Amino acid sequence: MVGAILQIFSGLGLSSAAGLNAYIPLLAVGILGRLGYVHLEGPYTILATWPALGIIGTLAVIDFVADKVPAVDHAVHAVGAVLNPAAGAIVFASQTHAIGHIPPALALAAGLIVAGGFHATRSAVRPVSTVTTGGIANPFVSLAEDCVALLLSLLAVFVPVLAFVAFVILLYVTYRSWSLVRRGFSRLFGRSQPRTASS
Repeated sequence: MVGAILQIFSGLGLSSAAGLNAYIPLLAVGILGRLGYVHLEGPYTILATWPALGIIGTLAVIDFVADKVPAVDHAVHAVGAVLNPAAGAIVFASQTHAIGHIPPALALAAGLIVAGGFHATRSAVRPVSTVTTGGIANPFVSLAEDCVALLLSLLAVFVPVLAFVAFVILLYVTYRSWSLVRRGFSRLFGRSQPRTASS
């Protein structure tokens, strides 16, 4: 029972990381699986093969560079609307595949929802950052997201309990971020109409 809970915590941490960066948790699971630190079963063993690691690694480098360019990062996020939830579904299911209590479809759905929710938040925050800072802050925001994704991925594998704590903290940050996004767009587009002169 404890092992199953830890695997769920691990899946939550990895899918959260996938919401911020689709490739880092996939690489982490694949590399650590190849080194024997992560046990992969069924179709998820492909993540630990050299061809898969090569493809994911190449895409990770392209994504890392492209997401630091203000004129390009919005297109990256548009593509990520599909890729990030898919990555989240894969890494969540890869951790819970051996648990008989969780149907594979439920594990995939959980990972998709978690990663999709976090990706939607970062996609909403980025335009506010672009408008308010002229895009100057975007590379730093992107780098922070990559660092958090890497930390979450490592915690999910080696310290799942801390990964779950980080997941809860990220949920709170996400809630606060949507409040900031609403206020930001309200300031930019929600200005009241000029009052008409009274007769």
